[in-house]
Amino acid sequence: MTTCKVCEDPLTLQVEDEETEQLQSVPDDLRLPCGCHFHWQCLLDRSTEVAISLKCPSCGTQLAANAAGPSVTNSFPHSSPNVSIPTTYTSEGGVDENLDILPTITEEAYLAANPEARLARAYHVMCAEGDVEGIIELLRDTEQGDGEEPTMAAPQLIRYQDPLADMKSGLHLAVERGQEEVVWLLLWMASTLPTHAFPEASVQAAQAVGIQRLDTSPSEDIRALKDGRGRSAEDVAAEMDGVWAALLQAGVLHPGA
Repeated sequence: MTTCKVCEDPLTLQVEDEETEQLQSVPDDLRLPCGCHFHWQCLLDRSTEVAISLKCPSCGTQLAANAAGPSVTNSFPHSSPNVSIPTTYTSEGGVDENLDILPTITEEAYLAANPEARLARAYHVMCAEGDVEGIIELLRDTEQGDGEEPTMAAPQLIRYQDPLADMKSGLHLAVERGQEEVVWLLLWMASTLPTHAFPEASVQAAQAVGIQRLDTSPSEDIRALKDGRGRSAEDVAAEMDGVWAALLQAGVLHPGA
């Protein structure tokens, strides 16, 4: 019987059946290009090692396709369509052929080295999905120091740029996804845009939940942040075929406006 190279247990996972509430055994078999098998979580627990070496943690075989490996100045390989670790993953949902595990490995390694970024990345998901209530709750928890995980101060969290997502900020993501409520919320909290430039509804909504404007200098204005391609949120909006035409015309997204 093939077993996991880390824990040496069978390549299955015990899950609870929703109908019977009884535990049942389901496949959990991640096969690397070298032929070694791991539980999904067992390999992720070795993410830092794999991300740096790009080698199998069991047999030492080079795993990455079309990769020269990490550089001296950058411990983790850059995300690139030319670099991948193709695997086969058999799970409860079936067999996933040619599953590139490298993005997941890189993310886990980054979060292991930067645990405070977990909340920041959750915040980015909320920005992209338009979850205004979630953003407000997360920022309040951050200010109150709730939770056991390492975190960062609210101003730092609001301006966080994700090195695993082309250095985009929450404002970049909100603009990309057309989340206007989130855009106004972020501008309210982290820009120098005058209060009179905000829609009355946005001002009332912010005041109703007690969201105060941060003391923001021009250099800290969230609109000045640029992604890995050198684009501000205003630049991203300008690429979107008129979706943000009104805000662009009013100069709302322009740094320093």
